[in-house]
Amino acid sequence: MAEFECRLKKYRQMKDLTQEQMAEKVGVRRETIRRLEKAQYNPSLNLVIDIFRAVEAPIEEIYVLNNRITLSQILLS
Repeated sequence: MAEFECRLKKYRQMKDLTQEQMAEKVGVRRETIRRLEKAQYNPSLNLVIDIFRAVEAPIEEIYVLNNRITLSQILLS
């Protein structure tokens, strides 16, 4: 199974959001955001969409496969 790197923390901090604020924006618990940032949780596609909208960053910048292949490259192949 493919391993994704989640860069959520970087983008969340760029927006000056705490984990709690981010969780409220996307409708999950703070613990979920913490686990996402530590790559301990695989989010649903709906949650991924909510996240990239909340931080106003392209999805391929937030989730990267093995530091080489972006999520959009996978979806387009």
